[in-house]
Formats: sequence, structure tokens, C-alpha cells
Amino acid sequence: MQITSTNIAKPATIIWNGKKVVTGIYKKPTTTPIYLGKDDVKHDEVTDRKYHGGEFKACYLFSENHYSYWKNLYPNLEWNWGMFGENLTISGLDETQLFIGDIYKVGDALVQITQPREPCFKLGIKFGSQNILKQFIEHGYSGTYVRVLKEGFVKAGDILELVEQNRNSLSVYQFNSLLFSQEKNKNHLKLAIENESIPLKKREWLINFLD
Repeated sequence: MQITSTNIAKPATIIWNGKKVVTGIYKKPTTTPIYLGKDDVKHDEVTDRKYHGGEFKACYLFSENHYSYWKNLYPNLEWNWGMFGENLTISGLDETQLFIGDIYKVGDALVQITQPREPCFKLGIKFGSQNILKQFIEHGYSGTYVRVLKEGFVKAGDILELVEQNRNSLSVYQFNSLLFSQEKNKNHLKLAIENESIPLKKREWLINFLD
């Protein structure tokens, strides 16, 4: 896996249900390295701290390889890297091969895979249709958030090097399916609940489905 593009956003104001909402989803490629901090990416807009940023969502990665799929569905949009609000566009990122808790070295930083992206209305506004939320969930390739274990600069061209694999885990793809499926895989539930790379609040929510 390799960084294709590093992306950050300035605050943008959108209208949702008649109200003004500030968002950082309109990310643009940078020409210089970006700094991955413990709670967010330096100089990147993170407005709604309830759902974005923080220890388990410090940085969002999305796969370059999925762009062609979405371009076919939305050919009339103005396409560029960062389209999905990702900080890092990654070549070769495959959610079926990324496991929750895996640790990677990238640039000067050390990051840990934590959880898939759960889309919200802001993605729908950016794509001009709220239908993309259902499409995004059903497609299953969500990208991934990471926890930053060691802060540092990263840049386009940097390689993601696997440092430590969590062997008793589930993949990002499996976790995404677990979050949205009505019939939840009991084995995957147990793996998620026992995985400390997942926020405690989300693990406590998943416990309810074991009964």
C-alpha cells in the first residue's frame, strides 16, 4: 500500500434541513506533507468532534482502487483525490485484508487500524444525492479510520509497512458488515467486543446483540 494523495480541508458551510452546517468533508490534495496528530490531522478542519476526530478517528484512509466504481455511478461530479473526505488516498488498500488492530508504519508516523467509516448526510450533500449513503454501506468498502500511536509527517509516495498484525481479529470489511447487518455474525461480534482497538462505547453497543 502506498499514499497516492494527502488531503486536508478548510471549513465549508452547507445547508441541511434549512440550517447552516460547517463541515470538513471538502478535502483537497496537498502539495506538502501533512502531520498526523493524536486526535486529528494538523490544519485539517474537524468540526463535529462527536463523530469525527479523536483517538480512534484521528485520520481517515480511503482506497484509490475504489474510485473507478464510484466514478461510474457519479460521472458528472468534479473528481479529485479526497472526494470521500479522506486524509490519505491509498493505492492498494483492501478492506478485506486490513484487520482491526493492525499497526502500520507510514512516513514518520505509526498508525493502528480502528474502524470503518459510517457515512452521514454530509457525504450525500457532496455527491448531490442521499442515495449514496445506502450505496456506500451496501458496497462494503468503507475505507478505515486509524489511531495515531506515533505522531509524524506523511507524504504522497510513502509506503504503509505492516509492523504488527492482530491475528485474533476481524477485517475492516467484516466489521463494516457487522455494524450494518440485521443478522449479526456471533463470532465476529465476540472478536469485536474483545478488541481494544475499537472504542469502548461501540463495543458496549455491540454487546447488546449477543443475546
